Amino acid sequence: MNKKNLSKKLLLVLILGLSLSIKAQVNNNFEISKSIDIYNSLFKELNINYVDEVNPGKLNEAAINAMLEDLDPYTVFVPESQIEDMRMMTTGEYGGIGSLIQQMGDYVIISEPYEGFPAQKSGLIPGDIILEINDFNTVKKASSEISELLKGVPGSVVRLKIQRAGRPEPFTVELTREKIKLDNIPYHTILDSGVGYILLNGFTQKAAAELKDIFVKMKEQTQLKGLIIDLRGNGGGLLNEAVDIANIFVNKNELIVSTKGKSPERTSVHRTRLSPVDLEIPLVVLVNESSASASEIVAGSLQDLDRAVIVGQKTFGKGLVQNVVPLTYNTQLKITVAKYYIPSGRCIQAIDYSHIKENGGKIPDSLVSTFKTRNGRTVYDNGGIMPDIALEPFEFSPVTAHLYGSNLFFKYANKFALEHQTIPPVNEFEITDSIYDEFMQFLEDDKFTYTTESEKRLGELKQIAEDESYLQDVSNQLLALEEQFKTIKQNDIKKHRPEIERILRSEIASRYYYQKGKIITALKHDPEIEKAVEIILDKEKTKAILLGKI
Repeated sequence: MNKKNLSKKLLLVLILGLSLSIKAQVNNNFEISKSIDIYNSLFKELNINYVDEVNPGKLNEAAINAMLEDLDPYTVFVPESQIEDMRMMTTGEYGGIGSLIQQMGDYVIISEPYEGFPAQKSGLIPGDIILEINDFNTVKKASSEISELLKGVPGSVVRLKIQRAGRPEPFTVELTREKIKLDNIPYHTILDSGVGYILLNGFTQKAAAELKDIFVKMKEQTQLKGLIIDLRGNGGGLLNEAVDIANIFVNKNELIVSTKGKSPERTSVHRTRLSPVDLEIPLVVLVNESSASASEIVAGSLQDLDRAVIVGQKTFGKGLVQNVVPLTYNTQLKITVAKYYIPSGRCIQAIDYSHIKENGGKIPDSLVSTFKTRNGRTVYDNGGIMPDIALEPFEFSPVTAHLYGSNLFFKYANKFALEHQTIPPVNEFEITDSIYDEFMQFLEDDKFTYTTESEKRLGELKQIAEDESYLQDVSNQLLALEEQFKTIKQNDIKKHRPEIERILRSEIASRYYYQKGKIITALKHDPEIEKAVEIILDKEKTKAILLGKI
């Protein structure tokens, strides 16, 4: 075939493809116009003819949410009332009183005031029940509704009616709202081993600059033996902050992540822009099943470039990119526009929402592809980042889980704080035998009880035996087993003291040293941090891991 004929054929294919694309676009536009027309006429008829009064705004929002429900959970409509929440996700800032709140029965309570902000400065403490906000009765209201009422323009005044344990009458507190900034890095330290530790909780604006500044100061303070970046529980944030954090440890112009969407403008490549701070320091990134999105970009890119050892559990697997699109009447649409791909070429998305009804949208093992890191290590695109050193997640015993779920750690810490004005410095504070005995007495007074899985199964077995007319024959054995379970359970609180102490110590410390105290005590006996330190100090092992020899 000569070049002239080949060119004609290629031109014909191109014209045909363009024609089909235009035809599909025209068909789509017609379907959109048709659907909008049907929706408008239906909405109008409902408003005019439905037997009861309808709320058009609520109906419209319900219709939009139902439409988006068939897509992924990250594509959502943002009404005007939630614009501030959306802004907080990117800036880490909002106007409010500076406190976590929590639902407890019919009430919403103060659960954790932030140190240095209005709630703490005005004397509010964990366990305070919010009865009213600006004379609005908050009993039986959801915590989300209370949260909206507490937020507001910095400088504005909010009046709370509070009920506190140990005080017979409610009292009123007036607070002046402030701009609350959630810390990207709530805690950092140099461990006794000489290894730096940075807890990164978010990827809002300036996260990378903050991490870089802390790291540089650590290097100035001491001869660092290595660095741990803790991304456990970090749900992600801004893409550019993730790229800039990776840039601290890798060369300029390195590919960190690319995005691929339906349209060309949604397809982009993100490379490092700056000179690195340190290319040599041993680096461990801690992750778990709640590390998502930007956390996975940092962990995955540093793994693909063989720059860090990843330790922990497989990450969440959120590889979808969202943009916020402004709509009319000060509303917004947060919409998924692309997927993330890290340097090896793998996508970190775990679930294909377009096939959610088939195997839950998970990638079948037969379709999992292999990729190579810079040093030639094999990695996979089976959703999320698989650690280089995988650790089993710590699982609390049933008794600890029930104590936590019943808010008994929280309640006892409140009682303890009312009875003890001070405790030792947070690094020295321990749960003594007398404190633990008091806690067990508190549980006894509270009539704490719980049902184990074994007891549930025993109950099922009794029912089956009764249905099959065997109960009379085995009742003595089942009764003996029941009594044996009760005896074993009575020792559970003593048997599982180490893990119960861990939570109790952290909860009590937060009453005196706030969020930082809670973090410090939680990290004190953290096996995953201990493993990270072990890897960093063993240079030969670290090298072997990054070369794929382990």
